[in-house]
Amino acid sequence: MKKLLKTFLPLALVLVLLFLFIQPNPYFRRAVYHFTADISDHEIFPERTVEKGVYQPWKTSSEFNAYQLSSDDILLMDSFQTTAFIVIKDTSLIFESYWDGYSEDSKSSSFSMAKSIVSLLIGIAIDEGLIESVDDPVSKYIPEFENKKYNISIRDLLVMGSGLKWNESYFNPFSVTTKAYYGKNVNKLALYAKSIKPPAQVYEYITANPQLLSIILKNVTNKPISEYASEKLWKPLGAKNDATWSLDQKNGDEKAFCCFNSNAKDFARIGQLVLNDGMWNGKRIISNSYLKEALTPATFLVDNENNPVDFYGYQWWIGSHKEVNFYYARGILGQYIVIIPEKNMVFVRLGHKRSKNKINHHREDIFHYIDLALKISNNN
Repeated sequence: MKKLLKTFLPLALVLVLLFLFIQPNPYFRRAVYHFTADISDHEIFPERTVEKGVYQPWKTSSEFNAYQLSSDDILLMDSFQTTAFIVIKDTSLIFESYWDGYSEDSKSSSFSMAKSIVSLLIGIAIDEGLIESVDDPVSKYIPEFENKKYNISIRDLLVMGSGLKWNESYFNPFSVTTKAYYGKNVNKLALYAKSIKPPAQVYEYITANPQLLSIILKNVTNKPISEYASEKLWKPLGAKNDATWSLDQKNGDEKAFCCFNSNAKDFARIGQLVLNDGMWNGKRIISNSYLKEALTPATFLVDNENNPVDFYGYQWWIGSHKEVNFYYARGILGQYIVIIPEKNMVFVRLGHKRSKNKINHHREDIFHYIDLALKISNNN
């Protein structure tokens, strides 16, 4: 047996290496090499800058960091390898802590929190008259969609009810999502997704939807979404640091379904904008009417268990916990921007891991972070 292993193991290794290098698409080799996504992935992809404007510092509460993390709190942070946790109440910073060598200026990938940013940009484009309505067909803004089997609307993309065919597998190197993440033509992948189900019926969370929304934005603004995000969000919100958006290739297209890269305190500005009903320092950034729609559950859809979708709106997650309602953006490794209107509070959590358990489509760890944020809030 040992002799057989000595003979065949080197041969098997050679065959695996040969298979990797004869792959016609370099995305596959990149996927195997990196194996899984990481919050530092902005370092391995080309980026486009989302320029900051005039810095507007957060106000700091007189009770800043008065709350001392308990042993249970620290265990929670350690269990999911948290890198940043900040809490803002009444527009003032009341808690801020970092781990694993991260700081207030450390850049981290947003992953799917980027979808919520894309949704805000769609709302702004509607406010500006560049898009007439969420009920417009996608084909009105993307001519390549003219011949799809079903007529898909912008709203269908926003609520993840498009009926497009897409393999949303994050750990399969052959999946189209992996190809979108590591490949070099993300827009083409989204444009060629087949329409296989009637839209506005079934909720299915897929990468193609926000990517198509970004193509609409690019077509109506005649500029990359990074530039539009800078003009309409990042500069008006007074971000401290430039953000970046990872591209599919050098000078290519933004991976809009993920990969908006920033830090906790600047991400929190997105949450505060939503909490403020679209206002920032007395200036309207996005209409309250769009935000109200965006934060309304898409109950006209059903999930895979035939239950009404009460947990998702326009690329924003919606939930309640201990009689407290909340809205949030989330990323695959436990990136969260959470808005709790009843407490006039926003918190951001960044890190390397999240819970594997789900409660009504919400990852279990978010409820623990909400509990902690409420304890911190009540201590002020």
